[in-house]
Amino acid sequence: MRERLLSTALNIALLALSVAALVLLLIASSQIGERLERNARGVDLVVGAKGSPLQLILSSIYQMDRPTGNIPLSALYQLRRDPGVARVIPLALGDAFRGYRIVGTEPAYLSLYGAQIAAGQMFAGQGDCVVGAEAARDLGLTVGQRFIGGHGMGEEAESGSGAEHAAQPFTVTAILKPTGTVADRLIVTSVDTIWHMHGVEAPAVDAEPDASAEAEITALLVTYRNAAGAVRLPMMINRQTNMQSAVPAIETNRLLSLLGVGIDGAMLFGWLLALIGGLSIFVAMLNAANAREGDLALLRVMGATRGQVFGTILMEGTVTAVLGACVGALTAHLVLAQVSSGQSPLAQLGLEPWRWSGGEVVIVAIVVGIGAITALVPAMRIFTVNLAETLGKTGR
Repeated sequence: MRERLLSTALNIALLALSVAALVLLLIASSQIGERLERNARGVDLVVGAKGSPLQLILSSIYQMDRPTGNIPLSALYQLRRDPGVARVIPLALGDAFRGYRIVGTEPAYLSLYGAQIAAGQMFAGQGDCVVGAEAARDLGLTVGQRFIGGHGMGEEAESGSGAEHAAQPFTVTAILKPTGTVADRLIVTSVDTIWHMHGVEAPAVDAEPDASAEAEITALLVTYRNAAGAVRLPMMINRQTNMQSAVPAIETNRLLSLLGVGIDGAMLFGWLLALIGGLSIFVAMLNAANAREGDLALLRVMGATRGQVFGTILMEGTVTAVLGACVGALTAHLVLAQVSSGQSPLAQLGLEPWRWSGGEVVIVAIVVGIGAITALVPAMRIFTVNLAETLGKTGR
């Protein structure tokens, strides 16, 4: 009996492992794609310092990498005068508070994500900031609270090493409602505040600087006015300036293609585990049927029909598969909830660990089907059992 319990537990564990892997990959492939698309919505072009286009997109839109460098403030005004441009939003990056990035920008940046204020009012004065819903919850920040940021892009600023900004604290003027975007994890302030924190004498964002101005920004988020701008601007910026332009749609598709190769391979491995789990159930059920041949024959003699005995054996295999599939699906969500909290890269993607999808039901149904099918052969043996011979062998 103990051996059968151990065998059943191992079968459940093997199926649970395969389902957990498949569900995790399903969530990753669907939610990551959705999040990347949602965070890039409304931005047609990103302009920044020369370097990797993908790095520029990751740092400026998804807030997941280091910036490629800074660009002169004059680029902002040049682009705003361009007839092919409808909107340009500046970004000033480089600071963080306990792992959450501080972004210097304009209120229009928050409108990209449909962000609305839950409490307080939009930043206006020097040092004012608004905090995303998730950042406020994790950091325990409330309206009116003050804190000191530090240099660095996340982890290096976690230690609270903000001595360089001790005389220039931030004041929380508003907490944002959840948006399901990168804005939930940001601390947003004005570009002027970022310049002031770094001791840069700079003009206001709405006043064009002269050639000697020291002020710089990290990147520009551009929205086209017409198709002509989409054709002309990227080529002009890349060829005629010391900056680079990157198209979010192109770089995001490239990133998803790279991720897709790994996800497809891992999904194949997950299905292989499921098949191995089904084969394991088959072997266990076959051995159990052989060991319990006398008991099954006795059930027949006592009045049980072949269909009833067949259903009992089939049900045993199916229940094992159901338990394995359900445990695996639950485990996947528990693991995702754990790894998507705090400051991990997955947390920065803002995945929803407890959002269930129809694809998971399909995975569970297929795995249960595999378990039921593999239990068919052992169950079919009841139709070939010779009752007299079997009872004679077992002494019943």
